[in-house]
Amino acid sequence: MQLELTTEKIKADIEIILVNKKIKEDTTLLENLGFKGEDDEIALLAESKKLYVGCTQNDAESIKIAYSNAIRKLKTTKFKTIAIKVEKDLKTVVEGLMLGEYSFDFYKSKKEKEVEKEVSLVVDKITKQDMLDFEEANIICNAVNTVRDFVNTTPEDFYPEVMAKKAKAIAKENNLECKVYDERYLEKNKMGAMLAVSRASRHKPRLIHLAHKPKNAKKKIVLVGKGLTYDSGGLSLKPADYMVTMKSDKSGGSAVLGIMDAVAKLNLPIEVHGIVGAVENMIGGDAYKPDDVLYAKNGKTIEVRNTDAEGRLVLADCLCYAQDEIKDIDCILDFATLTGACVVGVGEYTNGIMGNNDTLNNKIVKHSIASGENAALLPFNRYLKKLIKSDIADVCNVASSRYGGAITAGMFLENFIEKKYKQKWSHIDIAGPAYVESSWGYNPKGASGAGVRLAVEFIKSFK
Repeated sequence: MQLELTTEKIKADIEIILVNKKIKEDTTLLENLGFKGEDDEIALLAESKKLYVGCTQNDAESIKIAYSNAIRKLKTTKFKTIAIKVEKDLKTVVEGLMLGEYSFDFYKSKKEKEVEKEVSLVVDKITKQDMLDFEEANIICNAVNTVRDFVNTTPEDFYPEVMAKKAKAIAKENNLECKVYDERYLEKNKMGAMLAVSRASRHKPRLIHLAHKPKNAKKKIVLVGKGLTYDSGGLSLKPADYMVTMKSDKSGGSAVLGIMDAVAKLNLPIEVHGIVGAVENMIGGDAYKPDDVLYAKNGKTIEVRNTDAEGRLVLADCLCYAQDEIKDIDCILDFATLTGACVVGVGEYTNGIMGNNDTLNNKIVKHSIASGENAALLPFNRYLKKLIKSDIADVCNVASSRYGGAITAGMFLENFIEKKYKQKWSHIDIAGPAYVESSWGYNPKGASGAGVRLAVEFIKSFK
């Protein structure tokens, strides 16, 4: 799909018309079709060269969903040129179109032959702000769709080494600093938790570090992502049904790569570091085991009671690495499909935000919702913290109770945050929205690219 911003009246094959008030044209035809302008309603009038799409609310999310419905409908047609009269909310319209138009057919042997759409967004006058909004929306949506591609790719084609290559490509394209470390570095630097998770896989781990360093940056943000390119559960093997979709366990790390791409292209005036622990959790004679005690990079010991609680082990070492290698950090955010408990708690479509600083957490929730990503605060409390105590090590990788599992996982991570950063860190559990097995809103079945828009909106406003 090609998008163009113009002031010229376009003679297009079809025009998309958003209906959120009384219908003024084609009333008889639309009435005969039973079209009332309700949400998710679409009426294609080919002879009139118009596609009507219902939208009962004027909020940004409703508008995005309406335009995504429209472009999905037109993807099935042979119309090539499309016109949309945009009176306001240009960025919203672009996001609805670009995020709604996405599909993933890489593995289809017979791909649907689609006519590439040329969409003209017609405005009365192109202002400087219009150009900025148009460019920003394109950059962010392309980053989201890239993350969707990464997450949707199968584990046979996307393993730690591949993830590192994708990171290098993003770095090269955007002139970012890029460091990639293998298992020898992890051994040398005593990153025993991450090493243990990767041990039974034929695909060796990679620690990825990207950095965006603009001149005179006044703030420094670190993003850490869980990059489990596949998670079998390890020796605490997942049931077969639960292994399906585990290609999505790299969503947090993929989001960090997408965020770094967007941050660089937008040239945000903040120093941003993206760190990803790319690992595959498999079974074999060399697999780490329940009852093992692991040594993390900061020297803390971890009792393993469940090898399927592996993402937090990878994040533990990556968080330690970030604090050791990067000085004077103003904010640390980690992104992970960490717990099924978070999905149970807040649903499939909502990110769970946790940490010690409620002011920071609430800011993330605010900017997440503003970006179009649902988010909810899950508060820490002293009683849940007791559930991850270990009799033989400093901390246990799973709680002694199944209740509050999303929060106890976040509290586990807090053990690897230095005292000076405890009020500057937030944990973002994206397990719900990162990968959903049915389409929702302007998100397709499969990967949604969760975390990208949230983070960019937050970083843009960070002061």
